[in-house]
Amino acid sequence: MLKSFFLKGANTAVSRWVVLLIDVSIVLQMFFLSYLIRFNFVLNFENQHFIFQIPVIATVALISFLIVGSYKGTIRHTGIRDAINIFYGVTILLIIMVLIILIHREFGILDRFAPPLSVVIPHFLLNLIVLIASRFVFKGLVSRIVTDYKPSKNILIYGAGDSGMLTYAAIINDLNNNANIVGFIDDDKKKKGKKYNRVKVYSSEQITKEIIEDLNIKEIIVSIHNIKPFVLFEIVDKLIPLPVKVKVVPPVDQWIDGDLNVGQLTEVKIEDLLNRTPIKINNPILQKELDGKVILITGAAGSIGSEIAHQVGNYKYKQLILLDQAESDLYNVQQSFHRKKFKNFAVEVADISNTKRMASIFSNYKIDIIFHAAAYKHVPLMEDNPYEAVRVNVFGTRTVMDLASKNRVEKFVMVSTDKAVNPTNVMGATKRVAEVYANCLNNEGRTKFITTRFGNVLGSNGSVIPLFKKQIAEGGPIQVTHKEITRYFMTISEACSLVLEAGVMGKGGEIYVFDMGESVKIFDLAKKMIHLSGLKYPDDIDIKIIGLRPGEKLYEELLSNEENTVPTYNEKIMIAKVDPVDYKVMKNKIIELSKLDNMDKFEIVTKMKSIVTEYISNNSEYESLDVKVSTEESNQTSSKVRNLH
Repeated sequence: MLKSFFLKGANTAVSRWVVLLIDVSIVLQMFFLSYLIRFNFVLNFENQHFIFQIPVIATVALISFLIVGSYKGTIRHTGIRDAINIFYGVTILLIIMVLIILIHREFGILDRFAPPLSVVIPHFLLNLIVLIASRFVFKGLVSRIVTDYKPSKNILIYGAGDSGMLTYAAIINDLNNNANIVGFIDDDKKKKGKKYNRVKVYSSEQITKEIIEDLNIKEIIVSIHNIKPFVLFEIVDKLIPLPVKVKVVPPVDQWIDGDLNVGQLTEVKIEDLLNRTPIKINNPILQKELDGKVILITGAAGSIGSEIAHQVGNYKYKQLILLDQAESDLYNVQQSFHRKKFKNFAVEVADISNTKRMASIFSNYKIDIIFHAAAYKHVPLMEDNPYEAVRVNVFGTRTVMDLASKNRVEKFVMVSTDKAVNPTNVMGATKRVAEVYANCLNNEGRTKFITTRFGNVLGSNGSVIPLFKKQIAEGGPIQVTHKEITRYFMTISEACSLVLEAGVMGKGGEIYVFDMGESVKIFDLAKKMIHLSGLKYPDDIDIKIIGLRPGEKLYEELLSNEENTVPTYNEKIMIAKVDPVDYKVMKNKIIELSKLDNMDKFEIVTKMKSIVTEYISNNSEYESLDVKVSTEESNQTSSKVRNLH
């Protein structure tokens, strides 16, 4: 009954009236106490007047509390605002009672209802103290009852070292956390079976579904100092099939004032489970390269472009130009720059395929470095809209490149994609065409053209992980195109750091590729995301195979068959060496491709295939073009054989 009253009744409409009645009763008790104080705790005051004054005090108190709404606060969430409302209520009560006293003294009426002023003042102070104190006493009482009645949550801590012990201390010392630590997990054979703080140490092999159910474990907290990503991956990969939530302790440098707060324990994110070591960039030359420069970032409103912009914002550039055609997203980046107090930046809303507009921007700024992130990148959309793909990814990029070369820009760093390697879709082919054009111009002028390639970026617009999260939130199913499809992943921060690094080390003409770690099977990724959401596959959330989308590959590549790599001073970054081409011929072909007005989509794709000979369409209406080319090549070969005979 007591639990039911505090846990349920405290938040209902009925409890508000209960609080109001309790407040009024406290006011009456304090009124009696004020009389006792005034008359030295002797009951020799005028009882008849006192009895008449009680309903007046009760009525005025009731009206005062109704006016300010001091009774409306929830007991468990009592705070300063509630104390202020009580102050307002008892002040109104004081003012009304003083007015009654003044009326009595001035006009000689209301004598029965006018208490002595020497009673009213102490009454005000007592009301203020007791009403506020009672709120916090009730809050503490409810908190204690809630804690006592709340079922304890059994927890295992993975790691019986220093970090595990600190985590143990943080949890048991947190009064708001009703957790019961029933054991440690550690693979150190010397620790197995021992007890630390009277808590048993288990080995990871002992942690089975049966022992989890026997011990009623709800959470496992991974607490290992400076844990490596691949170690975390291995640990969590073992724990995911178990019916528990998995949380991880943040790095020590993120602890608040050197102490671990239980609120900092976070559930493992899918990004932690991609089995790859993040690439670290620490290049002192980068600051020297960017300081004092005028830098243009195209596609600055996109996920990659905006991150590049924010990273560049930390350097001492001369001026930073943020360019994009997406007005709303660009506005958000602008506001972020204002909040971070970045200075000397300009925002330009422009379409990179608008030659006159882009020429005017180059004439307004003496640009030193360009980071080119503007592009269309969604494979299925671009497969249906090759005109737009070529207009932006080829013609738009060519426009910016030509202006960069004409205006003697020092460096042009282009963000490309792994889909440009042996492309099977329009989007990948347009990016490969842009790469080729960059190499064409690199042989002509002063500007150094540099290309960076990487795979899927976590959290970027269109990334599979936020899409899966949304599908899980909607109750599923998660839609996967193929059970065997794999992808490479890296974080936005990493990708953009690498783009900046390429801008420093590039001498012109390079295509940089990065160590993306192991490719990830998307079907397995979907299952892990379901488990991390506290749900079960396929009982709670199912996975539906919907088939490859137009132009989609099963496996992405970072290097084509004709390419090889050479190392750089950073072992995670390599340079792809491509076979030489006739740049003059290629440049003319790309310029011809850019003349889109009189071409249908099949003509556009045909011209791209003549430039990117390794472009073989997959699961696309353009596969017929490859069959035609293959037939023509076969006929030519047969004709040559006949001529030889």
